[in-house]
Amino acid sequence: MTAIARQLPFLTTPGSERRRWIALAVLCLGQLMMVLDATIVNVALPSIQRDLHFTQSSLTWVLNGYLITFGGLLLLAGRMGDLVGRKRVFLAGLVLFTGASVLCGLATSQGLLIAFRLLQGAGGAVASSVILAIIVTEFPERAEQARAMGLYAFVSAGGGSIGLLAGGALTQSLNWHWIFFVNVPIGLIALVLGSALIVENEGIGLGRGVDVAGSILMTLSAMLGAFAIVKSSEYGLLSARTLAVGGAALLLAGAFLLVESRVANPIMPLRILRLRALMGSSLVRGLLVTGMFSAFFLGSLYLEKVLGYDAIETGLAFMPLTISIAALSLGGAARAMARFGAVPTLIAGLAAIVAGLLTLATQGVEASYFPGLFVAFLLMGLGAGASFLPLLTIGMADAPPQDAGLASGIVNVSVQLFGAIGLATLGTIATDHTKALAQQGQGLADALTGGFHLAYLVGAALVALGILAAALVLRGPSAPLAQETDESELERIELVQAAEPVAQAA
Repeated sequence: MTAIARQLPFLTTPGSERRRWIALAVLCLGQLMMVLDATIVNVALPSIQRDLHFTQSSLTWVLNGYLITFGGLLLLAGRMGDLVGRKRVFLAGLVLFTGASVLCGLATSQGLLIAFRLLQGAGGAVASSVILAIIVTEFPERAEQARAMGLYAFVSAGGGSIGLLAGGALTQSLNWHWIFFVNVPIGLIALVLGSALIVENEGIGLGRGVDVAGSILMTLSAMLGAFAIVKSSEYGLLSARTLAVGGAALLLAGAFLLVESRVANPIMPLRILRLRALMGSSLVRGLLVTGMFSAFFLGSLYLEKVLGYDAIETGLAFMPLTISIAALSLGGAARAMARFGAVPTLIAGLAAIVAGLLTLATQGVEASYFPGLFVAFLLMGLGAGASFLPLLTIGMADAPPQDAGLASGIVNVSVQLFGAIGLATLGTIATDHTKALAQQGQGLADALTGGFHLAYLVGAALVALGILAAALVLRGPSAPLAQETDESELERIELVQAAEPVAQAA
């Protein structure tokens, strides 16, 4: 209990301090609801297809519709938090997401479900885009901010495994409608507590007018880019259709940057692109997420299609990953950062992920869970737990307070963009290699395993590239949290944790 209380100070502290930590729990609850959605819907897709008579191609829109609006609105929603207030934007997103979840659960046709998933994605983008900015504002002190972000990182990284378990249990015991209805009590609790506990920031305001042209161009470019990415697995990464839509998204992005350089009150001030810590950490995070997605999503397919695991067994198989992320996110990563510095901690975490992916690439068609798969998932969990918190703190460290919402949106976009591109790319690599092996006469299980192995190796190479980027880009005066911290900082954090009730009451 003592260790838990140290990481969740609202258990022991009174007054306004308790309010802040309960507000953090509310923010994490909202984030968990968004993270769960991706995997919980994946598990229920076969049941949805049977019930609503989807074709295989139309079924993809149950996922893609959500991803397009989610990815397309993140930046705009984050900036709106800076302009009109982040609490207001967060609560509006919760209302939209929860209401859309009810409509998804009630949907009786393909068209209705897809339309409501588009709406749900918009709500998810609006709510999640400002969470990091609220955390940075509520917890300006460095040691507290590290622990607050550790909880956020744990929820963001561990929610996928919970989604697999919950999706399988709800679909098997009830029906697919409940994967959406389960969001309702969570959303209502977060809405009521968030209204009472989150403190609103003073927005920049809309007094100088709204950058309508920039807002439209930003949203259209992001949505077209998301559409190109999520449909690339169907049409091919280098198909004429994918390249045409991707090219149109880039042209709109260029027009957006041109507009932003000329208007008096841009929706995205271009100064944000000069923040080396934010942009560099976003690149490293993208490479990390690409490798982790290859392990998580392709690993799920490997467990189910090759080793014969069901949905619940697959969720349980990932528990070492989730538990190790929790162990490091709830204090371990913060202490490592204080002792060794953010960048060395990050590099060690990335190296562990590479080792985990390489271990996963050695598991065959008759692999046992112990020791190989267990060690692979454990290494990746330890690596992710050691990496996410340094990336979050480095990325938000040099963002000006008036741009924190936009910076929060950029952090989320880096996850969505690289995750979608990485999954499409690695999925294509795995599929093409599987087909080639099958044509050479290998059995289905061997061919599938060979395709997954190649994808894991590519994912490991990308994470290794992230190590190089972290070493080259994230050092220097523009990334203050990347500097090594001496032993006294660790001692100070531990003293604050041990004597927290007295210190915070003072």
